[in-house]
Amino acid sequence: MKVVSRAGFYKWKNRDSLVQQVHRDILVATTIEQVHRNHRTHGYRWVAAFIRINYTFGCSDSYAYKIFRFLGIKSETKHQVHRQPRKVKDKYPNLIYSTWDTMDRPRQVIVSDMTAFHISYFYIEITFYFDVFTKQILTRKMAERRGARNQYVEGLEMW
Repeated sequence: MKVVSRAGFYKWKNRDSLVQQVHRDILVATTIEQVHRNHRTHGYRWVAAFIRINYTFGCSDSYAYKIFRFLGIKSETKHQVHRQPRKVKDKYPNLIYSTWDTMDRPRQVIVSDMTAFHISYFYIEITFYFDVFTKQILTRKMAERRGARNQYVEGLEMW
């Protein structure tokens, strides 16, 4: 023998039968379909609220969403879709990528890379200059101050 709480027993005793539940589901589904047919631009939340206000039975938003999905209903938007404008062409295009395979001598294309380190209370910026043809580091410069510009100018003058 299983012990059941009093509240659980009365909840079980007063619940609708399976046939009544199926009839209620069909009623809600047909009502949602009818409301959507009359108001095509509204979504499931609005339809559920409309049913709660204007009909004698209720319908939660999540239940309306499930019925929308089951019936394959989608609201039709009245709003214009805004597209983002196309990107403006780069002011400084990447010329290295276009000439990557056409290099035929050293020091034709030189690239730089700056790396910053923060160790304890020291801040160090190191800039390396690479030759793309030989894949070697041409020079390096270090600055101990954030945003220093001398390392870039001196690095370019060195080679």
